[in-house]
Amino acid sequence: MDEVTQVPTQFRDAVLIVNPTAGGGRAMRKLDEARLVFRKAGIETELQSTTAPGEATAMARRAVEASRQLVIVCGGDGTVNEVVNGLACSQVPLAVLPAGTANVLAKELSLPWNLPRAAERLIGAPYRRIALGLAIPEKSSGEPRYFLSVAGAGADGALVAAVRPEIKLKAGILAYWQEGLRQLTKYDFPLFRTSMTGHTTNIDASLVIVGRTKNYGGPFKITTEADLLSSEFELAFVTTRSAWTYISYLPLIWLGKLRGARHVKFFKTNSLQCAAHNGSQVHVQVDGEPAGRLPVEFRIVPDALTLAIPDPV
Repeated sequence: MDEVTQVPTQFRDAVLIVNPTAGGGRAMRKLDEARLVFRKAGIETELQSTTAPGEATAMARRAVEASRQLVIVCGGDGTVNEVVNGLACSQVPLAVLPAGTANVLAKELSLPWNLPRAAERLIGAPYRRIALGLAIPEKSSGEPRYFLSVAGAGADGALVAAVRPEIKLKAGILAYWQEGLRQLTKYDFPLFRTSMTGHTTNIDASLVIVGRTKNYGGPFKITTEADLLSSEFELAFVTTRSAWTYISYLPLIWLGKLRGARHVKFFKTNSLQCAAHNGSQVHVQVDGEPAGRLPVEFRIVPDALTLAIPDPV
């Protein structure tokens, strides 16, 4: 496990990067109260609101260039991912205020959805230096992207690519359920080749989930032996092409009992390569956002981010 990182005992200079549309804007009603919590602890937060995709990454990079003491991000998984891509491999620490559709990281850190209470948990939280995942897709389909929580290729990549942003904004997590049900009737679950560093087993899969966190999305946990403080992934492979079998997994996922199901295999590694069969297009997602197509390599980048990880309550 990584050691607690030595950081200033008292931050005073923070950038607060906010996606005002995250979660339909509901969480933003409590943002001023959260800022007051930080102010009472001696942390002044410079508010920077995003207006377009990609802006959060640019804001985080400017914070690194200006040697700011702390970046706080308030948004969903996509906004957090953008900020992570701006901070990756720098020394500027990150703290997360949860908003948005699912916010896998907030669940992993047991942060409350109430912004002022989350801010209180972050005050005095220890900071740890952790590894990040990096997805390197086929060049013409996307740029390499770091990820903090979960990535995948195959069925979930297709689902994420198909969800329309305007529907996601209005319907939240229901947009993924709606699209998931539609995908079950139209997606043909093509198999693709995978190979892992440290394993001689090569698996043909229709889905691989690349977990840095136990939480996957919504109330679900799939890669339940993943650990943010370790320098490896836990992988979940699904090797069936049957939509009916995928449907049968839903109650198992809900109960956290997918491990041991037929056509599902789990492994740990620090590097995974995936390549499509016969020129089929297979999509990739990172932290719930589209990230190109196969071929893709997922690799661990050690010592890549300083993250506020509150002690368990």
